[in-house]
Amino acid sequence: MTALDLSSSVAVVGTGTMGQGIAQVALVAGHTVRLYDAAPGRAREAAEAIGARLDRLVEKERLTPADRDAARAGLTPVDDLASLAGCTLVVEAVLERLDVKQELFRALEDIVGDDCLLATNTSSLSVTAIGGALRVPGRFVGLHFFNPAPLMPLVEVVSGFATDAGCAERACETARAWGKTPVACADTPGFIVNRIARPFYAEAFAVYESRGADPATIDAVLRESGGFRMGAFELTDLIGQDVNESVTRSVWQSFFQDVRFTPSLAQRRLVESGRLGRKSGHGWYDYRDGAERPEPHTAPQAPAPAQVTAEGDLGPAAELLALIREAGIEVREQKPAEGGGRAGLVLPGGGRLALADGRTTVESGDVVHFDLALDYRKATRIALAHHRDTPAQTLAEATGLFQALGKKVSVIGDVPGMIVARTVARIIDLAHDAVAKGVATEEDIDTAMRLGVNYPLGPFEWDRKLGRTWACYLLDELHRRDACGRYAPSLALYRHAYATEKREGTP
Repeated sequence: MTALDLSSSVAVVGTGTMGQGIAQVALVAGHTVRLYDAAPGRAREAAEAIGARLDRLVEKERLTPADRDAARAGLTPVDDLASLAGCTLVVEAVLERLDVKQELFRALEDIVGDDCLLATNTSSLSVTAIGGALRVPGRFVGLHFFNPAPLMPLVEVVSGFATDAGCAERACETARAWGKTPVACADTPGFIVNRIARPFYAEAFAVYESRGADPATIDAVLRESGGFRMGAFELTDLIGQDVNESVTRSVWQSFFQDVRFTPSLAQRRLVESGRLGRKSGHGWYDYRDGAERPEPHTAPQAPAPAQVTAEGDLGPAAELLALIREAGIEVREQKPAEGGGRAGLVLPGGGRLALADGRTTVESGDVVHFDLALDYRKATRIALAHHRDTPAQTLAEATGLFQALGKKVSVIGDVPGMIVARTVARIIDLAHDAVAKGVATEEDIDTAMRLGVNYPLGPFEWDRKLGRTWACYLLDELHRRDACGRYAPSLALYRHAYATEKREGTP
């Protein structure tokens, strides 16, 4: 199946930010585009706004004057739906209400030919439900662009229950011809990105609600240790707390209030108070004139230990041993005691330093946990977790060790799974669950999460990097300590981990 011919006309219904962006993408790709909006005069205003953006692209030398002129000539605002007759693709970007969208597409079916591809840009409604109102539902598909559409490379191509495979393939190829990276997915709440991204927000909020750390510290750890572009609190302030909370609530309700997608009460209270983020001047952070941005907790300087003893395999943190040696600290290595035991670093005072694994520090005696990092060499901050009975010497030696490696240290409360580790484990789990349920392929999920929300790695890339049993083990330990079901490994992840252990001969 090939992409739509560039000689064919594309229609965009709805001329808000997304509608204008989609129209611009189609224009620059070489199509003629007809713009329609139910509000009188809105389509013409949108055409002028698109023309102005094309002019700016020329000024920035991202578009030639000739291509700008061709795009301008190909853009036609229209005053009624009947003017969309003859188009080969209609993309809808109107109000997120099922009845409004169904009524629109029923009207369009009486205007366009049966070979016209009909698409919705919905981000929260069921593609199947919208298409269910149509006489020919097989030619109906979701084309979920990300904002801003001209800049964001990802397009989720969503097949409803009745979507013909050929139509979905044509939609994919058309998006690709428009310079986008399409990923194919089934019609599931949240599609790929908004489904699998929920733990990024949820776990940050959960750490905050448990008084494990403040927003500025959590954000700093996610950025500087986890490698995420932004932290959860600053990102939701940018998105809008009302928008982000609405998406979370929609996914939760669509999955019949599955505990894995439970919204945050703290975020609900933020929305109720009118603190919606940047657009209202106040969200998790204060953006009003003169307001100071809170600093993350950063531990004071502590002396570095002269030596540490490594016991067992540090797994995802194994590269720390080389960094410690490079810092001039002696590393002694020994096997764990007979009968196994927990891998980690023994500090000079006898305390231990162990990678977060879903357990609490209070149950492990004289131990400090350190969080997962995307790359321990490049990380600029490491979080340490302890409980109130942790000896001061152990915490000081652990802090001094990471400071000697050039890292800032943020000390948080006794949070099992800490910040980055629990977040990444849950993202990996939801990704495995999605593949098992036929939502999308591993490759498309990795692509979607890297391009749609700028994750440093896709979930399956992370899974391979960390070890294929790591996420399941950590979540199982978390579930033992918080048995609400939120952290129970999915059956898909359990099977994956069990098969890996069996194949590798581990117990």
